[in-house]
Amino acid sequence: MSLFKPKFFDTIKQYDLRQFYADLSSGIIVGIVALPLSIAFAIASGVAPEKGLITAAIGGFLISFFGGSRVQIAGPTGAFIVVLYAIVEQFGFDGLVIATLMAGVMMLAMGLLKLGRVIQYMPYPITVGFTSGIAVIIVSTQITYFLGMESKGLPSDFFSKLIFYYHNVGSINSSAIIIGVLTIIVTIHGGKISRKIPGTLLAIVLSVILVQVLGMDVDTIGSRFGSLSASIPMPSIPMVDLDTVRQLVVPAFTIAMLASIESLLSMMVSDGATGRRSRPDTELIAHGIANIIGPVLGAIPACGAVARTMTNVRNGGRTPVAGIVHSIFILLVLLFFGQWARHIPMPTLAGILIVVAYNMSEWRSFKAIFSNSKSDVSVLLVTFFLTVFLDISVAIQFGLVLAAFLFVKRVSETSDVQVFQDEVEDDQSYIADDVKDLLLNLPDGVEVFQIKGPFFFGIANKFEEAEKELRQRPRIRIIRMSRVPFIDSTGMKNFNSFLEKCQASNIHLIISGLPPKPYLTLKKHGIIDRIGPENICVNIEQAIQRARECIELIK
Repeated sequence: MSLFKPKFFDTIKQYDLRQFYADLSSGIIVGIVALPLSIAFAIASGVAPEKGLITAAIGGFLISFFGGSRVQIAGPTGAFIVVLYAIVEQFGFDGLVIATLMAGVMMLAMGLLKLGRVIQYMPYPITVGFTSGIAVIIVSTQITYFLGMESKGLPSDFFSKLIFYYHNVGSINSSAIIIGVLTIIVTIHGGKISRKIPGTLLAIVLSVILVQVLGMDVDTIGSRFGSLSASIPMPSIPMVDLDTVRQLVVPAFTIAMLASIESLLSMMVSDGATGRRSRPDTELIAHGIANIIGPVLGAIPACGAVARTMTNVRNGGRTPVAGIVHSIFILLVLLFFGQWARHIPMPTLAGILIVVAYNMSEWRSFKAIFSNSKSDVSVLLVTFFLTVFLDISVAIQFGLVLAAFLFVKRVSETSDVQVFQDEVEDDQSYIADDVKDLLLNLPDGVEVFQIKGPFFFGIANKFEEAEKELRQRPRIRIIRMSRVPFIDSTGMKNFNSFLEKCQASNIHLIISGLPPKPYLTLKKHGIIDRIGPENICVNIEQAIQRARECIELIK
């Protein structure tokens, strides 16, 4: 299939030992980076810590093996936390498995329908709005762990969380704060200590040593969740009723959209860094496969991660082998060293997630959008506040609808319908400096309807309004369409009505400068045959000449 062409099979044809060493080194480094993040994202999503490792191992492997990018690193990401936590809270882990399977099917369908490039053009204010909103929510969910507060009975909505924290200020644990603050400092500045060892790993090692040696009273993964399961579970699909499946459609769609946007954004960033071109449709298909197979083996949703992918690029990874090595590394850690994770302090994971939230908040982009148009600012704020105060599923849907309406408005403003009755510009007027020298005189009884921009439902009224403004009825009407890129069904309906009115009034129609796509649309609907092929002219000069010939015939 030309649609599904994994990069792995292209790169392996010219693979050598030198590249293998580079991919091996990069894959291990990325695996070290992904290790604490996978555990932290799983816990924040409301599932067992090992689920994050399973996701990075299985989902990451499948996406690297089948994906359309050379360097994409996949696994659990912060973007999912809010959605997954809500699903687990309402439907349990079984519900999350079904929702992930459904999301995988949706992503597979989007890839097969070649929607990869369409999703890449998601309006920027929407992505910044919900990404910044997710960052705020992540921080709000980690305050209890970071401050060592009592977390039992923590509500799900944002305002209620703030009230809960206010009432539980007395349960703050100073030892947890010390570990949390230390984690943030080491995570941010760890690169100054060692370029090869990520700050997150240094923070974990240091915090575990401090807690164990000094006997600090803080919660750990072991005290909260018990021992980690050091194995991949047997394949299974939970049985849920049809009503539950219906309720999971919207959350599944949200997972699919988030995964698609996040992954394709990561792919675009890595393409810019490597100078390579990825295959977005293949990438979506790979994500669909990973999110269908993964949950059957106990994984949560997986998608490409910008930070881990760029870590791979910076460390010399240039083929999917690096991503595969990263997944195998995570799998080995899960199987042979997973039990050690029970010593990791919860404030450490909270500190790591707070740094992740800061990095994904895009506050600089958020601020910069305020210098754009009011419509961009409106989309940004609506998406952001709906994400924080209501629900990310609603935020994405409402943001998309709002962006669509604003897009239609903008396109409508660039489209125009003008009527000329005395003289008209020739076909070179829009690129010439002196328009006056390029005006063509129109014969008596001839007028020109000039359409600029898409002839779609957004300008249907403009077409009718231009017609109503005419004071006298012409004998010949030229429809100039050289700047019409496409005609939609509403435009086609209006064109049919316009043609019928002209025929009823004995007005002869001529079409000028019809581009290929609009020509095929009119041909398909029989308009070309009704008007007559002889009345379809290449340019306005030829159309005016044809009008003169018709006037002579009428006389």
